[in-house]
Amino acid sequence: MPLFQAAWLYYLSNPALVINGLALFYALSGSWLVFAAQWRAARGSLQLTAGIANTLNSEEAPLDNRVNRMFRRIGLGCLALAMALSLLSTLV
Repeated sequence: MPLFQAAWLYYLSNPALVINGLALFYALSGSWLVFAAQWRAARGSLQLTAGIANTLNSEEAPLDNRVNRMFRRIGLGCLALAMALSLLSTLV
């Protein structure tokens, strides 16, 4: 039996494993987005305190805040989805 066919039959017989794998993917994606938003915010505040910000950066600050907010919202949504999938896998 080919390897992929055996793996597919294994996954079909263990649906909780597939759901947990999907939850892990969403958890990693969401945590990376939250981390990236925190890193972008820290880097932006460091540039402001160092005096590197000029008139162009002060015009881009609201845009950066919106992007960071979007990163956080999508990241937290992914983490919530991962938690829901993980809880769902215990019921299967």
